Amino acid sequence: MGLTGKLVAAIEFKAGGDVYHEMFRHKPHHISIASPARVHRFDLHEGELGHAGSIISWTYTHDGKQKIAKQLIQTINEEKKLIEFKMLEGDLMEEYKDFLITLHVETKDNIDLVTWTLEYETLNEDVGHPISLLAFFIELTKDIETHHAGN
Repeated sequence: MGLTGKLVAAIEFKAGGDVYHEMFRHKPHHISIASPARVHRFDLHEGELGHAGSIISWTYTHDGKQKIAKQLIQTINEEKKLIEFKMLEGDLMEEYKDFLITLHVETKDNIDLVTWTLEYETLNEDVGHPISLLAFFIELTKDIETHHAGN
């Protein structure tokens, strides 16, 4: 039996939260331009960009290794600027039974926050928590901010 967990990171984003949400919703193929060391490729397998029910995949480098993630865009809530990516296949699924990645952009006290939430169930108790993956998303957010804000 595996362990379930939830990791959350909220990162201030100075380039405008709308920019971040729009990039992941409508221009995910541009993410590799903003963060070429981390994200190498985006593919749309089924559906349409920016629509729930679409199946996508990413080629990325995490922990020094090139990896692949195939995901279902499970939910898009435009009002809340929220997107849920349910893992279907790929390297993560070698250790996790279920994996849901939620991206949420919100503004609090005139500060835009990008929040990444990882919800998961490991295949067994020997699998660690995906803390380095959460760090990957934090660094990806910083890369995109630098790309858009020119910091």
